[in-house]
Amino acid sequence: MDDLDHRLIAKLRHDARTPLAELAKQLQVSRGTVGNRLARLEREGIISGYTVRLRPDSTPDDIRAWACIAVEGNQHAVIRALLGEPGVAELHDTNGRWDLLAGLQVASLAELSNVLERIRGIPGITATETSVHLKTLRG
Repeated sequence: MDDLDHRLIAKLRHDARTPLAELAKQLQVSRGTVGNRLARLEREGIISGYTVRLRPDSTPDDIRAWACIAVEGNQHAVIRALLGEPGVAELHDTNGRWDLLAGLQVASLAELSNVLERIRGIPGITATETSVHLKTLRG
């Protein structure tokens, strides 16, 4: 990946719905260049999909939780499986006792239980510890 790829990805992270023509204008390249770059990034698996990000207060009744995850073996396969889990809103690589930290967002405790059951069933996950997010404190 070169500088243009990195700048393109940064623009898409900000707003993945930006039209190709607008991306081209912002990056000062042709629309065809942007289209070709996107196709290559998708084909190579660098861009593996597009998603919707919701404003945190837009779903006030959702249950949020943090799942600390220990992985043994192929961490890349575990990451792919977790990123395909609909209840996983975000995923972070970390250090210390836990290998990964998954931000979960679901509509009910029953759904949280189902998501955790599916996560624990992913080959390579050896342990999890989950904490429910009760409220956000602001100073």
